[in-house]
Amino acid sequence: QVQLVESGGGLVQPGGSLRLSCVASGSIFIFNRMGWYRQVSGKQRELVAGITSDGATNYVDSVKGRFTISRDNAKNTVYLQMNSLKDEDTAVYFCNAQRYRAYNTEQYWGKGTLITVSS
Repeated sequence: QVQLVESGGGLVQPGGSLRLSCVASGSIFIFNRMGWYRQVSGKQRELVAGITSDGATNYVDSVKGRFTISRDNAKNTVYLQMNSLKDEDTAVYFCNAQRYRAYNTEQYWGKGTLITVSS
């Protein structure tokens, strides 16, 4: 069973930066896609950024130009560099990994890390 462990969350002032890390218990080569989602209490979890095994990335409009997702296959790690943080970025951030199989998609989730943007 694959485990994903996030780290790097915390309290930051508006305009500040944080880098999240997601370490997988095994090789991330097996995953077709990895990503970061976030969730605010009472709201649906939303995709923030995704990266494919080929390195293609996508972002939700609200973070474009501020967040950067990357992956280091040698370290089995996916990162989310977050700059120019805003109050509305406050949420629990979850790491996600997807493996496409013949008849379904395997999905794995981390337990989440809280980011609070506040002055």
